[in-house]
Amino acid sequence: MVEIKNFPPSGTVCRTSIKNGKMELFDKEADPKINLLPKDGTVNYYGKLFNQAAAEQYLETLLHTIEWRNDEAIIFGKKIITKRKVAWYGENTFGYTYSNTTKFALPWTKELLELKAFIVKKTGETFNSCLLNLYHNGDEGMAWHSDGETDLKKDGAIGSLSFGAERKFAFKHKQTKEKVELILEQGSLLVMKGITQTHWLHRLPPTRLISKPRVNLTFRTIVL
Repeated sequence: MVEIKNFPPSGTVCRTSIKNGKMELFDKEADPKINLLPKDGTVNYYGKLFNQAAAEQYLETLLHTIEWRNDEAIIFGKKIITKRKVAWYGENTFGYTYSNTTKFALPWTKELLELKAFIVKKTGETFNSCLLNLYHNGDEGMAWHSDGETDLKKDGAIGSLSFGAERKFAFKHKQTKEKVELILEQGSLLVMKGITQTHWLHRLPPTRLISKPRVNLTFRTIVL
């Protein structure tokens, strides 16, 4: 086990270690100045930014006001419909193409504008769109992928807010296969930026231990 140095001594609860090529980051107070990736990108975890009551209120509002649709993908010419639901919002009717399908953005809702303004102030980044994912329980996840679509600003920041069930989130380097994992807490913010999407994959692994829903909002920048 190799201990990672330069983590702040105060407020740090547990260890950060590399074992069998996998870096684990669990159960620590978040410091957004720390880059969770060892190289080739930048990922900052801000931890919980909403108290429990506010996070639950946003979760319930998003579950009932967002225009959720089952996601679709074209794989080897076959149309796949997922149990996981998605929604795409933005300041214009942006087209966003991934998995060989194109979505057109719906107008911002009041709550999405509130959340966008909040993370813009918190991070100093700017965003013009948001892809939302609804995972009904732990059976639903996301396979390894990177958000490198040409519609997105190259090396732009992606701000990921989580409401609902706490889930493990993982990164894997495309060449070295190093892994970094953390728990995305209720009401937390994770920011990926720089060359992260070029060099790292990420995923939300499924788990049978989770029975509650999770809503994930990924604020992005579409190239105009």
